[in-house]
Amino acid sequence: MSLVMDSLKNLLLSPLRGFIHKDFHDIFERMTLLSKLLFLIVHLVDKLNLWHRLPVLLGLLYLGARRHLHQEYNLINVGKTPVGVRSNPADHPYRTADGKYNDPFNEGAGSELSFFGRNMLPVDQHNQLKKPDPMVVATKLLARRNFVDTGKQFNMIAASWIQFMIHDWIDHLEDTKQIELKAAEEVASQCPLKSFKFFKTKEIPTGFYEIKTGHLNTRTPWWDGSAIYGSNAEVLKKVRTFKDGKLKLSADGLLEIDKNGKIISGDVRNTWAGLSALQALFVQEHNSVCDALKQEYPELEEEDLYRHARLVTSAVIAKVHTIDWTVELLKTDTLLAGMRANWYGLLGKKFKDTFGHVGGSILGGFVGMKKPENYGVPYSLTEEFTSVYRMHQLLPDKLQLRNIDATPGPNKSLPLTNEIPLEDLIGGKGEENLSKIGFTKQMVSMGHQACGALELWNYPMWMRDLIPQDVDGTDRPDHIDLAALEIYRDRERSVARYNEFRRGMLQIPISKWEDLTDDEEVINTLGEVYGDDVEELDLMVGMAAEKKIKGFAISETAFFIFLVMASRRLEADRFFTSNYNEETYTKKGLEWVNTTESLKDVLDRHYPEITEKWMNSSSAFSVWDSTPQPHNPIPLYFRVPPQ
Repeated sequence: MSLVMDSLKNLLLSPLRGFIHKDFHDIFERMTLLSKLLFLIVHLVDKLNLWHRLPVLLGLLYLGARRHLHQEYNLINVGKTPVGVRSNPADHPYRTADGKYNDPFNEGAGSELSFFGRNMLPVDQHNQLKKPDPMVVATKLLARRNFVDTGKQFNMIAASWIQFMIHDWIDHLEDTKQIELKAAEEVASQCPLKSFKFFKTKEIPTGFYEIKTGHLNTRTPWWDGSAIYGSNAEVLKKVRTFKDGKLKLSADGLLEIDKNGKIISGDVRNTWAGLSALQALFVQEHNSVCDALKQEYPELEEEDLYRHARLVTSAVIAKVHTIDWTVELLKTDTLLAGMRANWYGLLGKKFKDTFGHVGGSILGGFVGMKKPENYGVPYSLTEEFTSVYRMHQLLPDKLQLRNIDATPGPNKSLPLTNEIPLEDLIGGKGEENLSKIGFTKQMVSMGHQACGALELWNYPMWMRDLIPQDVDGTDRPDHIDLAALEIYRDRERSVARYNEFRRGMLQIPISKWEDLTDDEEVINTLGEVYGDDVEELDLMVGMAAEKKIKGFAISETAFFIFLVMASRRLEADRFFTSNYNEETYTKKGLEWVNTTESLKDVLDRHYPEITEKWMNSSSAFSVWDSTPQPHNPIPLYFRVPPQ
């Protein structure tokens, strides 16, 4: 009987084999019937390069189908999962210092020093760590020639914001063993460092048969604001005043400095003035939440004020990122609809505000779902997620300081006073300069300056001779070439190279350089570095070379990792789902989150003069002297992208 069924199945599927790209035949065979149907739709649209040109509703259907496939096939656990162990959520109605007890069935999921997960199986490259030479790749394909910016789309606050998020989510535990990279003779004269040393990523046995070793995350990967609160009890105590639930903040609105001259914050490693300003802003946000809660609920103890304020502030950060920052990063109507649907559902904000969460995640959004959803894979952030968030091209060479004492010009523009090299704004020197500049001038200046484009030949040269830091903010003695190091890190951590990465995410791979780009110089240089072997192309280089979707500041390859992981950060977290309620947050706290829609709202709360006097744009993440988004009378779901 089974032989007959197999024959019938082969007869029915044989015509599809000619349609489906040969690299997906095996996985297609293993898919469920629903997944097969969704894959065929997604694959057809991909072949026609069509999804971003579809009407908004059809584009959302495509993204929903693709996300379902990624949830089924691109969430892979690393390490053993506890069996038969359960904690009671009522015992921890707050975010813990180290991220534990969010998942009642796995107390360690998303905690400090838990494993990075995977979106695809690791590809061992330990015999190809230097092929081609990382410093050759960095010099010939990444190093900045002339600064290319993002126009009016994305500003320096947006560049600082993503570093603020990275300091909340991810950092790899390092080994004590050092590695040295030396510049090849052909590029040595163009490299700021002829060689450099760095610490190997620590490999840890997983005790699991499928993926035998993994890497540990020293930060808590939950969206818990750990960039300001810390990822363990020791740091948490250091940042708190233990009075009215508040965190330490200087009288000038900047982070406090300890007796060793280092900032006091939840994460102090590899910081710079832009990141530090955002950390300070959200410390101020936390403290304002404490004041509001104390006024509303005078009976609350100090610890309760702190815990509720942390929940509220973390949710504000997550919301700003979801429906403000990401919407500017992926500036299309389809993604505007999609990101708002992540938070509010397809029924929208007005409906949710009036009737509450109705109809599951699609209609009501992930926030406020009855229970968290992890698709059977314990929550973590992944190695692949880390790789697509390599965005150092966003940083320029100099910060353009604006004259905030001058009368604003057209579109609230401001004249330049001077430019400060970015090297002078990192680490301890950066904090000194920030204290001279002040919060207002720093924020206004970043708002008016476009950030860099995520393209080839746009990686800051000053980051090729950089002083890295330890987790306590202490400078290390060995300078690093960060561009070359990032190429090495992906290989060291067994992240698939560009073509295999695309296959892993069910994207059609390239067969020649011309599939990637039509820029002749890029094609020639790729051939010079990688020969004719497209399989050797590094992920970071491929994403920078890839033709961008109109409105996207990132590559489509990076975006599909975002598609699954951005949703997962919300839907797997009980504090955004089953515990997103008045009992956990308080009525006042929930109201605070629900009435905050953007970074502009946060700035208005603490520095109302900043946006009123100097911000003309619709979003605090687009260049401030740009024209606001015009009103579009066509309902969002019925819009069609310009062709």
